[in-house]
Amino acid sequence: MRSFEPAERPQVEVFRTLLSGVAPRPIALVATHDEHGAPNLSPFSFFNAFGSNPPVVVFSPSYRGRDGSSKDTFRNILATGECTISAVTFAIVEQISLASSEYDSGVNEFVKSGLTPLPSRNVAPPGVAESPFVLECKLLQHIDTGGKPGAGNLMICEVVRFHVSESAYDENDKIDPQRLDLVARMGYNFYCRASGDAVFELPKPTWNGIGIDNLPDYIRNSRYLTGNHLGMLAGVADVPDQKTEFTESLDGKPQDHEIELRVGDPLRALSAFWPRRDEYSIQRQQQILHRIAALFLEQRRIDEAWQTLLLDG
Repeated sequence: MRSFEPAERPQVEVFRTLLSGVAPRPIALVATHDEHGAPNLSPFSFFNAFGSNPPVVVFSPSYRGRDGSSKDTFRNILATGECTISAVTFAIVEQISLASSEYDSGVNEFVKSGLTPLPSRNVAPPGVAESPFVLECKLLQHIDTGGKPGAGNLMICEVVRFHVSESAYDENDKIDPQRLDLVARMGYNFYCRASGDAVFELPKPTWNGIGIDNLPDYIRNSRYLTGNHLGMLAGVADVPDQKTEFTESLDGKPQDHEIELRVGDPLRALSAFWPRRDEYSIQRQQQILHRIAALFLEQRRIDEAWQTLLLDG
């Protein structure tokens, strides 16, 4: 592993390293007005939410790395105390990239990017009509983190109004990430799309799990179970008891556990293996059981994974 202090490397390398590892980051498409009412639109990936009562978001327009100069967004929000933040979707990512260009002060990035101003109600700057999620914000506090090239300016903002597209909600009135289709920033020129197979659900624990430290040694030290697998197993409230009825249905009708594993059917794999387990060495039996349990866990069938592993105990 490479290990170094920031002062040991050029600032541009620190910048690229930080943004590559702290990723993906949501993108704030920030609209502001200068003191004369001229609009500005620019994306920032140093951005996130930091509380809900009141709702607070923070974004950071850094000083330019090459000369330490400030950006229009930074100067505008200090002058007026207002902005909007629009979420960036895959459908407009190329237009957002265009808006990030270093246009001269006074150039309207709404016009350059072809994006449509969405009139605000509580602040002067408009949002972006093509975005399904827009925040009207007022500046609470500015924190300068260094005042030198590449240093950030934390613009701590209170959300005073939300605009959310009706199409963002599913039939249960929840905002659906598949409907939002958001884009996030990574290092260098990389982005990622937060929809499709990239989105998954992970149920939040409703009780304190036993913890990985309380898993039996033969499970905790398994060569075939990953940290994610162990985390699922350790999320139970208590180590389950072995159920005799679990093995009663393992009739051996499937003939080849390897085929069943390959096609993703762990129960049929176990049914093929268990009645023939004496044909294998103890070490091989453990390997097969742990591979079957791992497949159960990949399908979040945690109780069946436990019952499979208990056969090895």
